[in-house]
Amino acid sequence: MRANRCVRMCTRLMLLLVFTATALLSPPPRLFAAGSPVGDATVPTVGRTWPVGSRPQVLRGWEPPATVYGRGHRGVDLTAAPGTPVRAVAAGRVSFAGRVAGKGVVSVELAGTGDPPLRTTYEPVTASVEEGAEVEPGEVIGTVAATGSHCTATCVHWGCDVGRRT
Repeated sequence: MRANRCVRMCTRLMLLLVFTATALLSPPPRLFAAGSPVGDATVPTVGRTWPVGSRPQVLRGWEPPATVYGRGHRGVDLTAAPGTPVRAVAAGRVSFAGRVAGKGVVSVELAGTGDPPLRTTYEPVTASVEEGAEVEPGEVIGTVAATGSHCTATCVHWGCDVGRRT
């Protein structure tokens, strides 16, 4: 049972890695490009928007931990000025919007990603959504907070995790 859960988690983490690499190496999303139809079926829903800006600079990439509880960087840091709108990258339900260790955090459980679901996190963010709200790709969920960033420049940490916190 525990081995099956580990296999599922590793599979989802590999999916996240592939998704992140594809998003970072692909051309800018077409949803917000001039002249692009909003309903363009050739662009997958998850790939239509970045959390901040149209193609933010990546300050630090994903660094997998050696063990489940080991050190690592479970997300990517994207440059963003304070006050920049932060957008949901996929449809889902806000599972948390509040403060953790003095930082504003928004977490969204992604629709259709299994049980337990994948959850994206965004920090430091001043939330404009409440826990339980349903969000769509590209919907503004908050703004980049002026303080709380762990980067040398202001950034948004965009992470992904598997499962629910209890």
